[in-house]
Amino acid sequence: MERSFKKEVQSLRLGDGETFHGEGILAVTKALLQSGVSYVGGYQGAPVSHLLDVMVDAEDYLKELGVHVEACTNEASAAAMLGASINYPIRGAVTWKAIVGTNVASDALSNLASPGVMGGAMIIVGEDYGEGGAVIQERSHAYALKSSIWLLDPRPNLPSIVRTVEKGFELSEASQAPVMLELRIRACHVTGSFEAKNNIKPAISELSRTSPAPHNFARLSHPPVTFVHEKLKIDQRMPAARDFILREKLNEIFGGDLNDIGIIVQGGLFNGTLRALERFGLADTFGETRVPILCLNVTYPLVPEEIRSFCADKKAVLIVEEGFPEYIEQMVATDLRRGDIQTRLYGKDVLPPAGEYTQEVLMRGIAQFLIEAKPASIDTAAISDRLNKLTAHLPAVQQSLRDLPPRPPTFCTGCPERPVFSALKLTQADTGNRHISADIGCHCFGLFAPFSMGNSVLGYGMSLASAAAVGPNIEKRPIAVMGDGGFWHNGLITGVTSNLFNKGDGLLIVFQNGYTSATGLQYMPSSKASRAGEGQTADIEQTLKTMGVKWLRKVRTYSVGKMMATVKEALASAEHGLKVIIADGECQLARQRRVRAEDAGKLARGERVVRTKFGVDDEICTGDHSCIRLSGCPSLSVKPSPDPLRTDPVATVIESCVGCGLCGEVAHAAVLCPSFYKAEIVRNATWWDRTLFRIRKTVIGWFGGRARDSAIPAGAVPAAAREQVTA
Repeated sequence: MERSFKKEVQSLRLGDGETFHGEGILAVTKALLQSGVSYVGGYQGAPVSHLLDVMVDAEDYLKELGVHVEACTNEASAAAMLGASINYPIRGAVTWKAIVGTNVASDALSNLASPGVMGGAMIIVGEDYGEGGAVIQERSHAYALKSSIWLLDPRPNLPSIVRTVEKGFELSEASQAPVMLELRIRACHVTGSFEAKNNIKPAISELSRTSPAPHNFARLSHPPVTFVHEKLKIDQRMPAARDFILREKLNEIFGGDLNDIGIIVQGGLFNGTLRALERFGLADTFGETRVPILCLNVTYPLVPEEIRSFCADKKAVLIVEEGFPEYIEQMVATDLRRGDIQTRLYGKDVLPPAGEYTQEVLMRGIAQFLIEAKPASIDTAAISDRLNKLTAHLPAVQQSLRDLPPRPPTFCTGCPERPVFSALKLTQADTGNRHISADIGCHCFGLFAPFSMGNSVLGYGMSLASAAAVGPNIEKRPIAVMGDGGFWHNGLITGVTSNLFNKGDGLLIVFQNGYTSATGLQYMPSSKASRAGEGQTADIEQTLKTMGVKWLRKVRTYSVGKMMATVKEALASAEHGLKVIIADGECQLARQRRVRAEDAGKLARGERVVRTKFGVDDEICTGDHSCIRLSGCPSLSVKPSPDPLRTDPVATVIESCVGCGLCGEVAHAAVLCPSFYKAEIVRNATWWDRTLFRIRKTVIGWFGGRARDSAIPAGAVPAAAREQVTA
């Protein structure tokens, strides 16, 4: 869950000579303002989601500068915003998560790169590549190559990042081409300081508007002028970009005394590479290195003169390039051979062809490079011994990790989406296996145990579309699940509209939790409130009715029994056509954040506050654990049975319980056991609360029950009451 930047955004007001301190993505925001941007748009998504969050939190200050901020419904709409820079000398930036976000935006990006730009246009992407990534393992480099978008990859150092942003706009304008700034997770969250500059009020903005541009066919991405654009890319824009990169020294050279070897590294990997050299005694933490390094803060286009100059006096150079294929390595090889320079290149032969370049990977690759290149003044045997010492502990670490039990990702405690998967699992137990098209979002956790549901994940909001060819070819009606974020991002058009147009059949379950939750609880069109504090702007139920959906039900997610019955009704219906169930339940993280603040206020005023929790009766629990297999709640665990005659552990509800009631609902819907009980913890209790407590305690004693302080067996509470308490 993303955090608020209400306090940090005050640092965006810093001016000349003042020291800025903070995270990388906050520094990027400050650099944008120092560059005089007129507009910023984007689609939320880690690891650059902070950029849009910061802009939203700083909206009042941005209005003073005249900067327009837009939270776009998807990446394509964000990319299309850059069209403002085609005809006007307006600087703008957009942001999203790569590579999936760039996939969505690619059509607009191609049509932007073809005519080029008049004002600086910057695309800031979170390069979510490697072991910490949450998307397909591809790189943004391919998009830069195919569309002639210059690719910036700044060294993870705040002054370097800020300078790259500022110079990136100048590069864009000097070459009349858009630029892409890629930031890895570590760069987004690295902390540091830099000397701030005054923010620049854009000359053209909401506060100072300009006249509409005249029609100019040359600025349109439409044949036949697109053929001219292609020639301009090669004959004018590329040379202009290379001249600017060389003149402004955007790439950095770190000297060293081992002049017969060198390393060419992507800017984003510089820190890791330097750290690996330091561990071999060849560098220090302040950037001093014995091995000369060419740090590519611009990875496309490369400057042939710069590459040849760096490599000319070296017998061997290592290319440190993360990911596959080796775009940079191939380009460097081409430039050297065209210049008749025979420097031996190392790269993917000593480093892995794919995957994240962690410290272990870099150390092994650099050691192998040094051993094979045999530079003067280096004892390669000592390098080998040093590597063995540095990695000696790794087998033991790997063995320890293998001994740990697997812990698959799961929904948050109390997540409103978990009950729907419980209902689906119970439904499949009765009706048989179903094809389930999964989607991008929190509901992806349904792919993991204990639910293990989902046959495909084809893209954000694409679940219903991905079932289009499945339905006509299988004997049972397919199911598609989709979040409300995915619904507005892509699902309404590619899924619902296409299905209705083609008279498709199937069941779509839309999780309506009120936020784009997986990226940090950002608002969307159907949120109850907007980021400006205004009311809801769109409603999923009304939209579906307007689109022509006839079979439509809205079910509270925590009502497992009702959800089961509704799903069965949809699957068994003789009516052909799309059936939609809106699974309605607010994101529990957002609810807890709101409720905690409300309860704190009530307690301060001496008002009555009730908190609901659930528990398991140790004497009744049989140790079957079906409840755990059907809910997967992190608060539902096991403990040793207090009965010495029973060896099986019993279920237990731990302190993280938020009182959503799913465990009791599942037990009730599956007719499992009566071991769950509900407890109401009352603070600032009234005289009626105390009287009712004494009466309940007495009644339980009459019927032979074991009295508990403020605890009532779930079986003694009507289902309607349970729903009311857990709403």
